[in-house]
Amino acid sequence: MTEKTFHFDFRDLKLTVDQIERLLGYGEGESQETISDIVSRLLKEAETICTLKAEYRIFDKISFNDIEKTIEINNTIFNIGKIIYGQIKKSDSAALFICTAGGEIGNSSRRAMKQRDLLEGFIYDVIGSEAVETVADLMQNELEEALSGEGKRITNRFSPGYCGWDVKEQHKLFSLMPENFCDVELTDSALMKPIKSVSGIIGIGEKVKRMPYTCKLCDMKDCIYRRKA
Repeated sequence: MTEKTFHFDFRDLKLTVDQIERLLGYGEGESQETISDIVSRLLKEAETICTLKAEYRIFDKISFNDIEKTIEINNTIFNIGKIIYGQIKKSDSAALFICTAGGEIGNSSRRAMKQRDLLEGFIYDVIGSEAVETVADLMQNELEEALSGEGKRITNRFSPGYCGWDVKEQHKLFSLMPENFCDVELTDSALMKPIKSVSGIIGIGEKVKRMPYTCKLCDMKDCIYRRKA
């Protein structure tokens, strides 16, 4: 089993004011100067409070069930559904991963909301979400580069709660990781702590593909990838 840990500096993410404003719903040049100033200030603060970390484990013992559309990893069966199954069924192995932006960005969002500064609270929340997704991008790129030397490719990454994969299956995913893997814990309701964390699966093999996110395959309207598109 291969396992790797990454620590990133916030500046590695190269998040911009324009990028965050787009996620807030503003088109190019639409936001007011005041909004840009707030986003810029909170991005600078995020540099000091985010703790960016990613870890993955590669499992070679996997098998697929074409009828049930499931994948079995180390004797644990994941009901990933037909959309994800179709994307990873040609994999020879799989990486399970967890990434986090740390707890303080979420705490800052909640404090602002509690103080009735809803705008700042929302912007903190968006920055935290984009930060952890970008950490996952960097981790995935590192994985892809490491495997390319072996003639292997990877799929897109898929997380419980998306594309028909029940979020409750987080418990199965975490059961295959050491306790407190990536400094992230799971509640009984399958919520990750810190909340600005993501987990999931990436297929690995010679016959798989990593593609631009094909939103037409999924009916989840509030997905961050759809908002980026």
